[in-house]
Amino acid sequence: MYRPIRFKPIILVVLLTLILQACSNGTVREIPVRDFFRPPEKSNFKISPDGKYISYLKPYKKRQNLFIHKLGEDRDTMVTSFTDYKVGDYSWTYGNNIIFTQFIDRKFDKPKSGDGGKPLQDQIRIYMLNVAMMKVRTLLIQDNAMVKTVQTKNRSYPEIITITSNKRDSLNSDVFRLNIRTGELKPYIINPGKVNSWFADQDGVIRLAKASDGVDEYILFRGKEELPWKTIIKNNFKNRVDPIAFSGTKNYFYALSNVDRDKSALVEINADNGKEVNVMFASENADIMDFGYSKRKHQVESVSWEASKQQTQYLDGDIAAIYNELNEQFKGSKARIIDRDSLERRFIIMTYADRDPGSYYLYELDTKKLTKIGESNPAVKSEELCEMKPVSFKATDGTTIYGYLTTPQDKTPNNLPVVVLPHGGPFGNSNRWGYSAEVQFLANRGYAVFQVNFRGSGGYGKAFYHAGFKQMGGLIQQDITDGVKWLINKKIANPKKIAIMGSGFGGFSALNGIAKHPDLYNCAVVQSGLINYFTYIKDVQPWWTNRLAMMYEMVGDPVKDAAMFTAISPAFYPEKIKTPLIIFQGGRDPRANISDLRQFVGLLMRQKTQVSFVLKENERTFSEETKMDMYAEIEIFLNNNMRVKP
Repeated sequence: MYRPIRFKPIILVVLLTLILQACSNGTVREIPVRDFFRPPEKSNFKISPDGKYISYLKPYKKRQNLFIHKLGEDRDTMVTSFTDYKVGDYSWTYGNNIIFTQFIDRKFDKPKSGDGGKPLQDQIRIYMLNVAMMKVRTLLIQDNAMVKTVQTKNRSYPEIITITSNKRDSLNSDVFRLNIRTGELKPYIINPGKVNSWFADQDGVIRLAKASDGVDEYILFRGKEELPWKTIIKNNFKNRVDPIAFSGTKNYFYALSNVDRDKSALVEINADNGKEVNVMFASENADIMDFGYSKRKHQVESVSWEASKQQTQYLDGDIAAIYNELNEQFKGSKARIIDRDSLERRFIIMTYADRDPGSYYLYELDTKKLTKIGESNPAVKSEELCEMKPVSFKATDGTTIYGYLTTPQDKTPNNLPVVVLPHGGPFGNSNRWGYSAEVQFLANRGYAVFQVNFRGSGGYGKAFYHAGFKQMGGLIQQDITDGVKWLINKKIANPKKIAIMGSGFGGFSALNGIAKHPDLYNCAVVQSGLINYFTYIKDVQPWWTNRLAMMYEMVGDPVKDAAMFTAISPAFYPEKIKTPLIIFQGGRDPRANISDLRQFVGLLMRQKTQVSFVLKENERTFSEETKMDMYAEIEIFLNNNMRVKP
């Protein structure tokens, strides 16, 4: 049973005092690896349109399954019990039923008799839960296709949901309408070419779309369902217009746009001609990265941006009043509305912070009642975790680079062992303030953790973003190196105890760092690291092939930029890598060339580089089950090479 929470100022003061005492008493419990990396206790909370049910995902026999709680009752109901494949995304329909998906990864399953020994294809399955009867039935199964939901809440046709599928053409997804009562699937829109996003109006009619040919992006519009599409906006991909939804004014829509400005702003656009009619909010310091939208009012209520910690501007008085109350209750944490009922009287709230994995609440507007309904990870306590501090420094050329520094609780920020943690991507990705199991695990083990938002990272404007193009082995790596030297100059880092660790592009950065600066790093940890840019481009997934021209501008052309690819790809300079390292790789990772990686590791071993190679043959990335083993090995590896423990 969910019980309402009433906050009292004296209790908050006592709790804060206890937390401060725990931070300063010099004793820090070594939190078990499993407690950091266990799957969320509960996640993906949503509320039914009528406001009578709360739904969420929870592990059952190591697989995420769907649960429902009817408000006013004392028990939760497990409505699925899958033990092979987890429940993926799910949504409520306007008729208060639930649509959910499963991705069936079958490439390594053994074919059944009669299949002729052919490998089985991946599947996507769509199910419907009849909430009134608590019965699940299969609506759709498609082999070897990408299926996504566009709209599940349609007031005009509550039994219809809108989905996309690339079954006909792997490069272009068509739009279909699926009757959840009969299971009938009808074609709705045949993709006119390279459309990758669709937007429905308040009546469920798709009248807006976004397309890309890999270099240029187009916004398409049709005034009525029977009219042809027309292009209303065309931009090079460096200038973006990202539609959000139609506004309350006919044929006007909201979008995030950086056209004719450096930082993305919230704007309103007239779809009849593609012209901006209103700049609703812009920040001088950072891109608008997030927003709150009211489907009942058809308006954007709030926008958020983050140069250091997230900041929010409220554009609606009603939502501002709600957040003012929530922010007063959850001082030190961020509160965010993640779902609401149709009347917008009941809200699902998530709170989080750098020292809080996340908690969930039901907020009832009429009574102002706040009821805790779940936690992401109750195994870790905020008083045992470490503060994530925004930092900035000047790169060699004078550019300001931002990042975050997390230091162990029981140590002063002086002469610390440091793990440098470059983010993946690299383009458009960035580190953000908040809870990170990986960061907190490393800090709990005694390491300072340094995260750099180098050039090419998202959120700091398009000039900063574009400055990273074709700089994967150049200015991006220089920014990371400059950050490490800044830590050393500030006496924060022990110059003899610095490791670099990353996944994807972060893994490439780790290899690049130890090759270029063997005296700067003690060791490196590489997870699914990129080692050869030639095969990285060649092995691009089919649905990315129409974006190759864009990749050539951002990453490089394997013909025109062959010299650069050879110079920066670790596969071509194993002799420069002498620093101890450990490499983790999933054998089914579609972006990895396992043959290249095996050859690379073999060369390192032959030249007597201290390298460990952990390959999980049957996994794309390290699963929830094997992730704990991976971090246990990382702990041993770092301790052996950094000698933090006596």
